[in-house]
Amino acid sequence: MNWAAFSTAVPDLAKTGEERFGAHRHHVLATLRKDGSPRTSGIEVRFLGGELWLGMMSGSLKALDLRRDPRFALQANPGAGTDMGGGDVRIGGRAYEVEDGAARAAYVEEVEPPQPFHLFRTELTEVVRTYVEDDTYLVTQVWKPGEPVRALRRT
Repeated sequence: MNWAAFSTAVPDLAKTGEERFGAHRHHVLATLRKDGSPRTSGIEVRFLGGELWLGMMSGSLKALDLRRDPRFALQANPGAGTDMGGGDVRIGGRAYEVEDGAARAAYVEEVEPPQPFHLFRTELTEVVRTYVEDDTYLVTQVWKPGEPVRALRRT
């Protein structure tokens, strides 16, 4: 499921996700190394044409990780201080490299990334938002394809 389909299925959560990722330029991407251990890297993300795109420098380790194993986790930058304004948003999924075609050309036209670069289209497997409600509850919203959003509240 791409970002457009997620946005149609769960518009409020998608809007919050875009706001959280739009609030800051740099975020954290987790990929899997050859030995299966996690690697975290800084990344900039884009929401364009109904897709969540991951662009990265040519030959970067995170790009090589995704070529080998497309699974990823993406954490929105929580921002400075303790006010997370909209909560913590994490996205899990798979990323597939786009090497040519109209989608890549549109991305290049819009973003003007340094050349050469890797571009990955994402398919979502999970979106999680965690926030504090009424200064009392820690609320975790969990969405997975084909399922309604589950909300868990803890005091």
